[in-house]
Amino acid sequence: MNSVAKKKIDYKSAGVDIDSGNEAVDRIKDGVKSTFTSNVLTGIGSFGSLYDLKPILENYENPVMVQSIDGVGTKTIIARKLNKFDTIGIDLLSATANDILVMGARPLTFLDYIANDKLKPRIIEEIVSGMVKACRETGVSLVGGETAEMPDTYLPGEHDLVGIITGVVEKEKIITGENIKAGDVVLGLPSSGLHTNGYSLARKLFFEIGGYSVNDIIPELEKSVGLTLLEPHINYTNHVFAALDSGIEVKGIAHITGGGLLENVPRVLPSDCGVEIQKESWSSIPVFDVMQSIGNVDEHEMFRAFNMGIGMVFIVDSADVNTVKNALKDFTNIYEIGTVVSGENNVSIF
Repeated sequence: MNSVAKKKIDYKSAGVDIDSGNEAVDRIKDGVKSTFTSNVLTGIGSFGSLYDLKPILENYENPVMVQSIDGVGTKTIIARKLNKFDTIGIDLLSATANDILVMGARPLTFLDYIANDKLKPRIIEEIVSGMVKACRETGVSLVGGETAEMPDTYLPGEHDLVGIITGVVEKEKIITGENIKAGDVVLGLPSSGLHTNGYSLARKLFFEIGGYSVNDIIPELEKSVGLTLLEPHINYTNHVFAALDSGIEVKGIAHITGGGLLENVPRVLPSDCGVEIQKESWSSIPVFDVMQSIGNVDEHEMFRAFNMGIGMVFIVDSADVNTVKNALKDFTNIYEIGTVVSGENNVSIF
């Protein structure tokens, strides 16, 4: 038997620092607690979150729970390049809230999952600060989350950011799109840029083909390349509920995420309806023009990879167009971008 004293091995030497995890929790706990409503019955540190539903459900005759899960994707790489993480938490909350909004659901709670190769408390604090800001503005309780330090699973500096949102909707008020018919009008709410989609293509265009860095300024863009790509995802929840709560009928809503207008609008259409969209009907956002020019990207591919300046679509009866616009007056621009037509379940861009 070898009599030489062996070096003591612990978890930290294997790449996981429990003390850093505790420091991260200490940094974020006050911000997280600031999102709590009286319905939240547990704080940070519990094995699970407890949320009292009774006061909420008393306002519903037939409540239906709606949930969605999403991630920020490779937008985290842009955050890492800039060493700026305070907006990707906003992106995550906005993306998931918009996903349940299209069914008419009001968000209640949010859970996050942050994984990386090496946990850095400052970065965790920045990410969660964005979530906290977005949760408070939307009236959502950040009821729990998880940080995972997994060396070798993630490359040095990598982050994965995922969130789960839970909301509720009255069963008879679920927005299904089943009443959409030919002649209905398609309205578009503007995006702020890429939101959280198409970043693998965007990175290839800017950094590989274009040869730009995140700090480079392109004349057509008002900010650096990096800040342009980090522009936060718009959360449409409060604006849209101003319309829904006014009692107007919105027949269908589509969140324009990965797949763009071409893939997302058909998700809310009946099988015998299509949509014709006029691409000149809204103001373009320069970042899309710049990307298309850098890589000579086909227009169809642009509309399939990116939102192209439209973050959310409403489908309404032609008689309700002005009423809906008035209800959404907080938006400077609400565009009439197209029309529902009889035919296959698809979108045509003209």
